[in-house]
Amino acid sequence: MLQRWHKSKQFNKSSKINVTALSNSWHLKTLGDPLRGLRQRILRLFSLALILLTVCTACAPPPAVARDRSFPEMSLEFLGEYQLPKMNFEGVPVGGLSGITYDPKGISAATSKAYRFYALSDDPSENGEARFYSLRLDLTSSDPANIRLKKVTVEGVTSLKQADGETFSWGSINPEGIALSPRNSVFVASEGVTHVGIPPFIGEFDLKTGQMRGNLPIPKRYIPDTSDEKQQQGVVDNLGFESLTIDPETFSPGGLDPFRLFAATEAPLMQDLDPEQASKLRVLHYIIVDKKPQLVSENLYKLDQVPLTILNGLTELVTVGGGQILSLERSFGLSGYSARIYQVAFGAATDTSRIQSFKGQLPTVEPVKKKLLLDLSELGIPLYNLEGMTLGPRLPDGSQSLVLVSDDNFDEAQKTQFILLSLKGKG
Repeated sequence: MLQRWHKSKQFNKSSKINVTALSNSWHLKTLGDPLRGLRQRILRLFSLALILLTVCTACAPPPAVARDRSFPEMSLEFLGEYQLPKMNFEGVPVGGLSGITYDPKGISAATSKAYRFYALSDDPSENGEARFYSLRLDLTSSDPANIRLKKVTVEGVTSLKQADGETFSWGSINPEGIALSPRNSVFVASEGVTHVGIPPFIGEFDLKTGQMRGNLPIPKRYIPDTSDEKQQQGVVDNLGFESLTIDPETFSPGGLDPFRLFAATEAPLMQDLDPEQASKLRVLHYIIVDKKPQLVSENLYKLDQVPLTILNGLTELVTVGGGQILSLERSFGLSGYSARIYQVAFGAATDTSRIQSFKGQLPTVEPVKKKLLLDLSELGIPLYNLEGMTLGPRLPDGSQSLVLVSDDNFDEAQKTQFILLSLKGKG
C-alpha cells in the first residue's frame, strides 16, 4: 500500500508540471486573442479534470486477492448428543465403538426418521468375538428448526471372520476403522499387534456374513521390523491404521466401477518419529478396481500439536464429495478429552510413497492442506474419546448430517457418546 501511495504522489507531481507547461504555452499563443478568456476557462476546467482523475486513480482500491479455492465454504452446526447406556447384546458388552459408517439403504423409507449405521468395536476378541454392530439412529420431528438425535438402538451384531470362516482368536486383531463399500461389504482397518508380531491390515468383509473377502496391499514401510529387539520401522503398537473412508461419489450399483478408499495412521511410523517436529502421519490412497485394489499414492499429514496432552492422534477421515475430506483429531490431557474437525485438501500434496523417513526438515515435500472447521471443545458439552465419524442422511433442511461416536474403552467411567452435526456447503 505504501509503495503504491508513493508512486501516485510522483504521478501527481509530474501531472502538475505538465499542466503548467501546457497552460503557459496556451497563454503565449493566445495573447491578444479576443477568445483568450474563454480558452483560459476551458484550460482551467481541463486542468481540474486531469487533477481529479489523477487523485481518483491514486485512491482506487487495491485489486481483489483471489481466495484459496482449496477449501469451499463449509460450516458445522451442533444438533445434539446421545449417550448409549451400558448394556449387553447377545451376551456380550456393547462398547469400544471406534468406527462408524452409514448405510443409506439400511432402513425402509417408510420410517424416514430412522437410519441404519454400522459401528465397529475395537474389542480384540477379548470380551467377545471381533465384531461390528447394526445401529438404528432415530431423529426427532422433521421440523428443520428442531432436528435432534433422539435415540440410538443396537439391532444386530456381525462377527468378523477370517477367509477360512474362523473367527479371530484373542489378541490377533485390533480393529479400529470401518467403511461401507458399494458391493455389500465393509472394509475394516486393524492396527496390528506389533508386540507379538501381528502386522496391521485393511481387509474387506462380507456385510451379512462377516467373512473376509481379501486384503489391501500394505507397503513394507508400515510393517513393523521385528528382526531386532528394538523396532526400527512400521506402525507403533496400538497407533496404526485408525482412519478409513470410501468416497461416496465413486459408489455404483454392485460396485462394478472403481471406487476410492483412504486410510491413515493414528500416529507417525516408527521411522518417522521426530520429537523436534510436528507429528508427521501418512495417508494412503487406494483405488479398488474389479476387486483388485491398487495403491495410488501416499501423502504427508501434519498433526496439530495440543499443549499439555498425553495422547494426540488422527482418529478418522471422511470423504464428503467434491474432492473434499474431513479429518478428526482427538487429544487427551489434564482437562480431559478434546477434538477438532478439519477440512483437508490433497490437490497440491506431494506423493511421499518413495520417502522412507519423515525425520528432519522436508523442504521439498508439500503436506496436505488443512483448515480448522470446528473445535468441539467449544460446544459446551463434556467430550469423550471420539474416534469414529461418518456422513449420515440428508436432513429436512437439505444439509448433510455428520455423526461422531466415542470409544468408551469398556470403562464404566467413560461413555459411548454420539454427536449429531449439520454439515452445510458440502463440496
